[in-house]
Amino acid sequence: MDIQAYVPGTIWLLPYQVSLGGARFKARMTIVRLGDGRLVIHSPGPLDAGVGEWIRSLGRVTVILVPGNFHHLHAAECQRAFPDAETWVCPGVERRNRALRFDGVLGERLPASMQPEFAQTFVGGRLMAEVPLLHRPTRTLLLVDLVERFGSDTPNLNWMLRICMKLLGMWNRPALAPEYRLAGWKDPATARAALERVLAWDFERVVIAHGDLIESDAKGVLRQAWRATLA
Repeated sequence: MDIQAYVPGTIWLLPYQVSLGGARFKARMTIVRLGDGRLVIHSPGPLDAGVGEWIRSLGRVTVILVPGNFHHLHAAECQRAFPDAETWVCPGVERRNRALRFDGVLGERLPASMQPEFAQTFVGGRLMAEVPLLHRPTRTLLLVDLVERFGSDTPNLNWMLRICMKLLGMWNRPALAPEYRLAGWKDPATARAALERVLAWDFERVVIAHGDLIESDAKGVLRQAWRATLA
């Protein structure tokens, strides 16, 4: 796994390969070090022994977050690697992965250790849902599927993914994941209010699960991706 020190000493990104319906692309696991040195794993990815040891060298993992209802596949693997950590999930994960044990549900509250440094809200679609999280000290917004950003400069894409993104109008154009766009929102007004709440937060960069990171004009990029919902 190719580890990236994103905010030195505080945030690390660990990309990994995903294959879906013949399309190949990358996803990201994020590690955040809290002010007291404890670690939070956001959107767990696959862990081999070497990566697990490297994470332990950073500090003690106390929270595992499953922030989207489509991002649960490696959660149990992460729990086995860090058995003392609490697991908190996005609403809906309990239906998609009934075998996964968890300690709390994100959206209304956060683990106590995260409350001083994070803000959260819930965005629910008919098929896909997630909990955006803001890490206040670094002004970093953590998303999974509320924005995907693929284009000419995105590495590690195969021809199938390129074709799909072009057919969906998502090539070189940030957008909601197709599952949000095609299935729609449970309550459009509530979703719009949640996205506006996110845009009101103080952030300067956005970590997303799929595609290119958002490191300039972050709020402008999100408004473009969410333009149909915000209209």
